[in-house]
Amino acid sequence: VEDAKPQIIEYLEKQGVGKEKENVKIRDWLFSRQRYWGEPFPILHGPNGEIRTVDEADLPVNLPEMEDFKPSGSDDPDAPPSPPLGRADESWKTVEIDGVTYRRELNTMPNWAGSCWYYLRYLDNKNDNALVSSDAESYWMGENGTDLYVGGAEHAVLHLLYARFWHKFLYDIGVATTPEPFGKYFAQGYIQAYCYRDDRGFPVDATKVTNTDGRPAAEAEGQKGQSFIYEGQAVTEEFGKMGKSLKNAIGPEEICEQYGCDTLRLYEMYMGPLDQSKVWKTADIVGVHRFLNRLWRVVFNEDTGELRISDHAPSEAIDRKVHATVKRVTESMEAMQYNVAIAAMIELNNELVKLDAPPRKAVETLVQLLGPIAPHVAEEIWQKLGHETYLADADWPTWDEAKLVEDTIEMPVQINGKLRAKINIPADADQGAIESLAKEDENVQTHLEGKTIRKVIVIKGRLINIVVG
Repeated sequence: VEDAKPQIIEYLEKQGVGKEKENVKIRDWLFSRQRYWGEPFPILHGPNGEIRTVDEADLPVNLPEMEDFKPSGSDDPDAPPSPPLGRADESWKTVEIDGVTYRRELNTMPNWAGSCWYYLRYLDNKNDNALVSSDAESYWMGENGTDLYVGGAEHAVLHLLYARFWHKFLYDIGVATTPEPFGKYFAQGYIQAYCYRDDRGFPVDATKVTNTDGRPAAEAEGQKGQSFIYEGQAVTEEFGKMGKSLKNAIGPEEICEQYGCDTLRLYEMYMGPLDQSKVWKTADIVGVHRFLNRLWRVVFNEDTGELRISDHAPSEAIDRKVHATVKRVTESMEAMQYNVAIAAMIELNNELVKLDAPPRKAVETLVQLLGPIAPHVAEEIWQKLGHETYLADADWPTWDEAKLVEDTIEMPVQINGKLRAKINIPADADQGAIESLAKEDENVQTHLEGKTIRKVIVIKGRLINIVVG
């Protein structure tokens, strides 16, 4: 087609019946759809073409119960196809007012109609008299609207655009008090995955694709030299975003059934920075699932189910680690760096795993930090720890900056650039003290025997390099 277009234009210009022209299009906001599951228009059509709205007392117009809502065509080329609601019972399709029979509008509104203003309805969703009360709207929306909106690229160009149209209208009629619906937009990246196309270029069901060895494609995707088969025919592999149109979507129900919804949430947040596209690998889910299992074993005896924790105060090292984790998780969550927050929690859990009886204070703090990302597991542990109130109602942990100051630090010692030892030195040691401690290490002394020290390079807090000749 692309090759034919310029040839067609050239031919038409030579014949004098046409000429090349560049058209710029803007996407129209198609508001009327021939679907069943949209919101019905509250519009009635009279016998002579007149149109009236449904009386307010008869709102909302609810969709009728139907066994079959497939659209139906017509043999008449001049007759438009009948929308799904054309199959509805006549008692629903017709309305009699003052002796005049009206027919309902059978097209429906698109999903934008319901989703463009949902953020306002959430503020006052039990109000039967108004979309949202003025008090609730002004309290929650403030001066700048919704503080933060997180969504992908499609949201930026579709939903947010249409929501803004809708909000501007509500602002003009006095329902909304803010001229803009959203104060800040955060663009999250795509979830990416491999998809497979047949010889026509059409996507095929990725779950039914195998490699030439008969293994599921998921076990060999992205590996060089692999060939893939779908229903006996060769297919090509390509990399793109995950979605229904490419037939490579993973249903969350499958993951929840096998690993639980907390594991799914953790994996999605741990895949990488929220604003970057990330590759979905089902096999990697095992890693975060193992973290939750290890946390459970930190708190409970695997055989008896009894608590393993102690009420003793944590050691200085564990206490310092807890405060450092609280700071790192808190700051990462506020910056929406959820993968960094989870990594910090995994590190703390790895320290608690080593203990015979982890201190209650450390365990409870870790459970509180985990709550927003794995709420079901965290809430259950919280209750089993003896709390009578919900974890969600507990105050967020705080940290003490004084606890974050290290008394000693570990520094690598190199000789001519090769690592020979690691030493612990006071955090406030000066260069002279650092050099002396480095030279006192037994392994360093062994490698200095018979050699002349030419220079000592100290990069404070990072390394010591002794140059010998």
